[in-house]
Amino acid sequence: MDGDSLWVRPERGGRRARLRLQGIDAPELCQPGGASARAALQALVRGERLRVTVHARDRFGRRLASVQRQRDGLDVAAGMVAQGWAWNDRQGWRRGRYAREEAQARAARRGVFAAADAQSPADFRRRHGPCGTAQAGAASTSR
Repeated sequence: MDGDSLWVRPERGGRRARLRLQGIDAPELCQPGGASARAALQALVRGERLRVTVHARDRFGRRLASVQRQRDGLDVAAGMVAQGWAWNDRQGWRRGRYAREEAQARAARRGVFAAADAQSPADFRRRHGPCGTAQAGAASTSR
């Protein structure tokens, strides 16, 4: 699990499923802020009953889903962006669903946005490759 994906088990039993939160992109685990983003997501969902709506599958076979906590209706993806632990996922020229939450987190310098040079996960992957490569590992330890 990282800051934008999690494992869930159906309430009625069955196999666990890996979900990717639709509409956000959290730092890679090897990227600055990656471990904190994972911890923030765990804090939002641990021990919670969740309402999951699967919309599609991504190119890696993960289910793209909206996830809400049942006790208070919190949109978990919105919570991650509002806390500053994920970027709003823009689609080309479209602002994305969580643009307002990202703007507020940036203005308040929360989470990854506390660093003036916060690098989006997409930019990080383009520059350093995926986590686990020698280049990505060197990039994360040089800070």
